[in-house]
Amino acid sequence: MRHPRLKQRARPRLAASALQRGMSLIEIIIVIVLIGGILALVGSRLVGGKGRADYNLAKTQVGIVAGKVDSYQIDTGRYPTTLMELVQSDAPGWLGPYAKDNEVKDPWGTAFEYRVPGTDGKPFDLVSLGADRKPGGTSTDADITHE
Repeated sequence: MRHPRLKQRARPRLAASALQRGMSLIEIIIVIVLIGGILALVGSRLVGGKGRADYNLAKTQVGIVAGKVDSYQIDTGRYPTTLMELVQSDAPGWLGPYAKDNEVKDPWGTAFEYRVPGTDGKPFDLVSLGADRKPGGTSTDADITHE
């Protein structure tokens, strides 16, 4: 005949071994799928964030370059015919350089479009064509113009 205490001791050992058995294959697959989904979501946010950051940088650059064009006009009495005149010029009164070579390009490496005189009575137009480098577009592909 068994002693009642022996039965009580055996039960906790069985429960402890059942807890230590590990994860099943299905549980492992579910965990891997969940981790993959989270990584895909985070990755898409990061990639989309880069596009928005470049677009916002281009908006800021358009304003800065427009200010440099105005500085050139104040110093020389005329607007530059090209943006490269901000980098190097022999115009009377020129106090530059007002910009470096890479500052007259947008974050996508495309030169800003510059026209003198501008449209609608503006002295000049300054435009970045956006991420797609084509006129028009939406979202980060939209044109950025100096107002």
